[in-house]
Amino acid sequence: MTLRRQPLVLAGLASGILGLGGIGWLARDLSNSEGRRGQASLLELLEEVRQPPMAPKPGRRNAPSPPGSRAWASPLRRSCPPGGDQGRRQRLQTLLTELRSAPVRVRIDPTNYGKRFSRDAFGNPLDPTPRVVVLHETVYGIGSAINTFLTPHPRDEDQVSYHALIGLDGKVVQLLDPSQRAFGAGNSAFRGQWVVTNPEVGGSVNNFALHISLETPLDGEDDGPRHSGYTAAQYDALAVLLADWMERFPIPPDHITTHRAVDLGGERADPRSFDWKALESRLATLGSLC
Repeated sequence: MTLRRQPLVLAGLASGILGLGGIGWLARDLSNSEGRRGQASLLELLEEVRQPPMAPKPGRRNAPSPPGSRAWASPLRRSCPPGGDQGRRQRLQTLLTELRSAPVRVRIDPTNYGKRFSRDAFGNPLDPTPRVVVLHETVYGIGSAINTFLTPHPRDEDQVSYHALIGLDGKVVQLLDPSQRAFGAGNSAFRGQWVVTNPEVGGSVNNFALHISLETPLDGEDDGPRHSGYTAAQYDALAVLLADWMERFPIPPDHITTHRAVDLGGERADPRSFDWKALESRLATLGSLC
């Protein structure tokens, strides 16, 4: 027992001697460092190690601005009709009541959406309140779109979602609560605004946008520049959904835009063959353009 413990005793003594020597060295270094000019003392170096990295200064100067993009001039005009079509008003108001009281919801896979950010990639504070609506189209049927959103997509480049879909029959399918961030637009900006959440891939409007996609008619299931257009039921449902969001969030009519308009890559054309007059007349009837 005694022989086996001797190495441990010796090791302990050696460690103590080295420890005392180390303390003496540290004391000499700290005292002598005051006389050195142009060199940081050990105490100063230790202090630097203890300090956390500097946070970015507040303000947008640390965040890159989006590249130049096309200016958005809204086709929607201010309109306050003094009465209008009472039958249409009643129909739209009934649809609005149904949307609010009995919404149709589908829960999509969590990989296809995220939370809204309160700070960008540079530490700058953000206002995540929705203030822009981006219109899209599905290209294929609404069922195909829903199946895509239900499928897990672990790779960033495969993830996609909207807050709502509107079928050819006017049925509104709500996929995400507006408090969530849909992956509706990639590299995008709206009137010089975007949010950079990953400095390696540029910015996007997703953090402050709501996304709606209209089901494309059968003759539009290709990459042609246009198709036969959307149904009257779709325009009714779109106006009702927009009216609801415009009451809940600070979304003026000229902040209703298209994927084509916000896309910075120049690759998106949706929604093709969109009739702004059809939407304008319905929003006016609902009193959303006053």
